[in-house]
Amino acid sequence: MNILLADKLAPLVQNHLIDSGHIVISEPTLKDDALTKALIAHQPDILVVRSTKVQKEHIEACPSLSLIIRAGAGVNTIDLQTASSKGIFVANCPGRNAIAVAELVMGHILNWDRHFFENISDFRNGLWNKKTHGKAKGLLGLTIGICGMGAIGQAVAHRAKAFGIQIKAWDIALTPQRALELGVEYCATALEAASDVDILTVHLPAVEDTKGFINATLLDAMRDEGLVINTSRNSLLNEQDLLAAIERKGLKAGLDVFDNEPASSDTHVSSHFCNNPNVYVTHHIGASTNQATISVAEAVVHIVDTWQNTGEVLNCVNLKRTQTATCCLSVRHADKVGVLANILEQLKAEGHNIQEMENIIFAGGAAACARIFLVGTPSETMIQTLEQSENIFSCAVSTL
Repeated sequence: MNILLADKLAPLVQNHLIDSGHIVISEPTLKDDALTKALIAHQPDILVVRSTKVQKEHIEACPSLSLIIRAGAGVNTIDLQTASSKGIFVANCPGRNAIAVAELVMGHILNWDRHFFENISDFRNGLWNKKTHGKAKGLLGLTIGICGMGAIGQAVAHRAKAFGIQIKAWDIALTPQRALELGVEYCATALEAASDVDILTVHLPAVEDTKGFINATLLDAMRDEGLVINTSRNSLLNEQDLLAAIERKGLKAGLDVFDNEPASSDTHVSSHFCNNPNVYVTHHIGASTNQATISVAEAVVHIVDTWQNTGEVLNCVNLKRTQTATCCLSVRHADKVGVLANILEQLKAEGHNIQEMENIIFAGGAAACARIFLVGTPSETMIQTLEQSENIFSCAVSTL
C-alpha cells in the first residue's frame, strides 16, 4: 500500500511500514494546498496525520484514499462527514497520550501553587522576591473537579491522589459504582463536579455538545482564587467568560490550547492572554513527550498491520453505531462460488438494502452461515425460492 505521513512521527513508523513492504512517503510539513497537491501526486491508500487538518478538498482530491489515521486521540481536525460519505475509514489512537497530558496538568497545578514561573522569571531578571514567592497553600487536602473520566481524566485522578488532593468527577458514562472503583466522588452533573473546588480540569472531546463547556456557570461554581485547566481543545473554553471570572473571582488558568493558536512552525503569537498575569499558557505540548510519541507510533503501525492482515480497522470513529436494520436473515449454505451472489441478487430484486453482513465458515470448509442485516423483511416467496436450492440448507428471519 501507498502511505503518506503528513506530520512528524517517531522514526519507527516509517521504518516499520517500509519493512512491511509498504511504499511510504514522509512529508511532515504538509498542510492546506500543499497537502492537496501531495495527495493528488502520490494517491496514497492511507494518510497519517497528527495535527494537520484534513478537510473536504483534501479528501475529494484523492480517490485512492481508504484510511485516515489520526496519530492522537481527538479527530476534530478531520472532516468526518466527507470521509464517511466517501467510505473512507477514520481511526485514532486513544489513550496513548494520557500520561503525558496528565503530567502537564500536574505541572500547571504545581506552578499555580508554588509560583514556578514567577520564581524563575524574577531570578533571570536579577530579582530576589522570596517574601512573595515563598507563599503557597500546599496541595494536601485541596479539591479538584475532573470533567471527563476517560484515559486522561483517570490518569489525572491517579496523580492527584498521590498529592493528597480530594477528587470530584463527572463523565456522561461515569456511574456511582465505577466512581467507587476509581476512588473518586461521583457527581451527577458537570456543575456538581465544579462546585466548591479549588481546581477544575476538563478532558472531553471537541464536539458540538462541548463547545463553550467551560463557561461562566462552571467558573462561578468554583472557589475564589482557584485554578481552571484546559489541555483538551480550545473550543471547550469560553475565553471571555474566563477573563471575566479572573477579574471577578481572582481565578488563575493553565491553558495548553487557546483560540487562534499559531501553527507549530510560526514564531509569533497574538492573544488577549499574552499580558494577563493570571493565565499560564503552554505551547500545546500536552502530548509532546518522547514516551507519548513512541506509544502513538506503535498504535499507528498496529492499526496499519491489523487492517492489512485482517481487514479490521481498529479504533474506527466513523462507523454507524446505531442499528437501522429491521431484520436479520441467517442462511446456512454450501461454501461454493456463486451461492452468496445468488442470495444477494434475490435481495436486490425485492429492494432490500443491506446494512451489514458476515459470512462464517465452518470447520472443513464445506459449509458457511451468512448473517445479513436488512431494511425490510424478505417475503415468504423469496425464502421458499432460496430454500429450493440444493446449496441452501436453511433460512431463518429474525426481527430486530
